[in-house]
Amino acid sequence: MKIGSLTLDNNVILAPLAGISNLPFRILAKEAGCGLVCSEMVSANGLVRKSKKTNQLLDSLPAEKPLSVQIFGSDPAVMAEAAKIVEASGADIVDVNFGCSVKKVIKTGSGVALMKTPEQSEALLKAVRKSIRIPLTIKMRTGWDKSGTQAVGLAEMAEACGVDAIAVHPRTATQGFAGQADWSIIAAIKERVNIPVIGNGDIFAAEDAVKMQQETSCDAVMVGRKAIGSPWIFSQVLARIKGEKMPSVDLGQRFAIIKRYLQRSVRYVGEEQACRMMRSRLCWFVKGLPHSSQFRRSINHISSEIEALEIIADYQQRLAQEGGVPLSGE
Repeated sequence: MKIGSLTLDNNVILAPLAGISNLPFRILAKEAGCGLVCSEMVSANGLVRKSKKTNQLLDSLPAEKPLSVQIFGSDPAVMAEAAKIVEASGADIVDVNFGCSVKKVIKTGSGVALMKTPEQSEALLKAVRKSIRIPLTIKMRTGWDKSGTQAVGLAEMAEACGVDAIAVHPRTATQGFAGQADWSIIAAIKERVNIPVIGNGDIFAAEDAVKMQQETSCDAVMVGRKAIGSPWIFSQVLARIKGEKMPSVDLGQRFAIIKRYLQRSVRYVGEEQACRMMRSRLCWFVKGLPHSSQFRRSINHISSEIEALEIIADYQQRLAQEGGVPLSGE
């Protein structure tokens, strides 16, 4: 699959996940076969003001390439300058957020609020497109009503402005993640534009990705929430798309992933901060397993990498001794 001048190994993509899709998490997705990983959303204002915390979100490694970095903001000049910074950092794609429905983002006129202001959106996209040479994409929602007319209109405008691909999460601005994604909006946009359309929303299993492609003819599928705690979903989606047997993830593989995520997070942000993060995040990977609540209580107090590894090893050993643990993907 191609997005502008960039050729992807496959058409399965990690969605930008605020507070989640940092460098260690993206590496997990890439190892599972993901064709393109996306950063968590990055403040354009923060980049332009040279915020150290914001600029850290641009950290990358060759192992995760290609990388899409998503920026949000509402001022065309600021967004254009931020896009230049992203390109200079080595990112392969700049993505503009038209879908975030968090109140503090909407209040600034950013995210899904841009879908209410087509003239502002057009000026913004033209400014960003002019400022960079690498591919430019956008990710959006249905809009502020269920009709999808705002989404279709934005898609056509984006193509005219030189955007190279569009990701569509077909829920309204007020839905959040509630209700059901209306995949028919993805199909409607696919019929109206000639650039790649990426479908997103309600992919909870590999079969859902295949169904989305069949129903919408989208060029690629983007997986978000299901990847949290189950990064192996990418290898399973790829297998289903190819018509191959879906790989399972056994107990050893699952815990190897947990350990890698912990250790990489420690290297990335330091032991103290990583341990605070892992107190909640490691629980993602054991959801549905026996005694997961006990593991959650134990891991919630970790203060060192060694302590966390010991708790993980003890839990793994307990499950192995008891047997009967279901394999992911079965």
